[in-house]
Amino acid sequence: MSAVDSNHFSDLSASYIERVVNLLDPSGNTLLDTTVGEAEAAVRSGSPALVRKIRGQFAILQQEGKTVRMARSIGRPMRYFLAKQAAGPCLIVAERMDEIYRQLVADGLEDQFHPSYTRMVPAHHLVEIQLVGCPDPNPVQLRFFSPSRNRLPADEATIGTAYVTALAAECDAWLDHVDAKQPLGVLFSGGVDSGAVLILMHHLLLRRGESPQRLKAFTLAVAGAGDDVRQAAEFLRATNLEMYLETLEVPANAIDWRAAVRVVEDYKPLDIEAASMALAAATEIRRRYPDWRYLIDGDGGDENLKDYPIEENPELTIRSVLNNSLLYQEGWGVEAIKHSLTYSGGQSRGHVRTFAPARVLGFEGFSPYALPNVIEVAEGIPFIEMTGWNHRRLYQLKGNIVAAGIKAVTGIEMPRFEKRRFQRGAVEAQQFAELFPTNPQAYRQAFAEMFANGGESLKRPALAQV
Repeated sequence: MSAVDSNHFSDLSASYIERVVNLLDPSGNTLLDTTVGEAEAAVRSGSPALVRKIRGQFAILQQEGKTVRMARSIGRPMRYFLAKQAAGPCLIVAERMDEIYRQLVADGLEDQFHPSYTRMVPAHHLVEIQLVGCPDPNPVQLRFFSPSRNRLPADEATIGTAYVTALAAECDAWLDHVDAKQPLGVLFSGGVDSGAVLILMHHLLLRRGESPQRLKAFTLAVAGAGDDVRQAAEFLRATNLEMYLETLEVPANAIDWRAAVRVVEDYKPLDIEAASMALAAATEIRRRYPDWRYLIDGDGGDENLKDYPIEENPELTIRSVLNNSLLYQEGWGVEAIKHSLTYSGGQSRGHVRTFAPARVLGFEGFSPYALPNVIEVAEGIPFIEMTGWNHRRLYQLKGNIVAAGIKAVTGIEMPRFEKRRFQRGAVEAQQFAELFPTNPQAYRQAFAEMFANGGESLKRPALAQV
């Protein structure tokens, strides 16, 4: 750009008045050993190294003049939309698309809205936007989380101890911020991840001198059936924790995938299936316990230990899974062609399946596996050396590592069962086929219908839509 062009651009940008509408609720952040002021100062600084020091689940926006900086962890979504006004740009930031849309309606700018125009701040990145008017510069995205790979010895016991110790540290820091009288619900299937969380919470509460009777292991059973409810009971018997089980029996008509589409504002089949079950579970807990506040889950455990059936995804091979850092957490990366600006990628996108159902029903969710300090340990595992590119060894690795860690940290022998997705374990196979479409286009169509009739359904909060 020539000096003349540069001066002309500066004159134009100086003539605009920037406006930022921050709809993020500060109470939605779960900060661990980090004050609000420290977290905000870190984001405001523009330093990825300082942002990395923020512990917990967060989505934070800071503005300095025409410069806006945003950062988030996996555990909380953060969307933004840049609207045009005669006076200058208007940046709207929120957790949800419908919140952005309602703000545009209030400003008389709803004609500018389209869901694909919203942007998701990618997890683990510091995003910087310059509000200089027209043309709008692309945001700058700086990674603040870059875990070292293959740094741990190829020993399951050593890795397990490091992994579960990191998990316990995050859970313990979280308990520091929770009223000791508040009950704690674990979304529990009896699988490796939720099982480890329940055992750890029991262990930590005893160590802190607090009552473990605050715990409940909530297990969903659609029409009173499903493999999870049987597995959960067996797991708790084996660990002498049977007193914590509470089965959430719901009728089949409580599973509403169309409602889940509206709540998560997405259309990926596996995520909608999981969100449908999470929504039914959260709704039933809220019905039984109107004042319940805290829920803990095992979301992120599969991503950390790469425990997904690669054969079910034609886009993946074991080499792509093991060679690409943070593939399951972030997708192919913000610079990749396949990265979605609207949704982000991997669990950075998919965690909404867990976050949104709890959020719209008034719960504060906590997902310790999705925190950077836990992911960092997982990324240090020498997966290639330990599996030799063998699928079966990879799928066995998570159970071995987590069980070894739980034994080392708590002394408890943790039972292990064959992996099942949440949506499959909560319902019998035949009924699952009756509850969910087989054609992915059905989910896309339901998503598109949200924006029909001038976006009428978006004018109401998500909970009202359910």
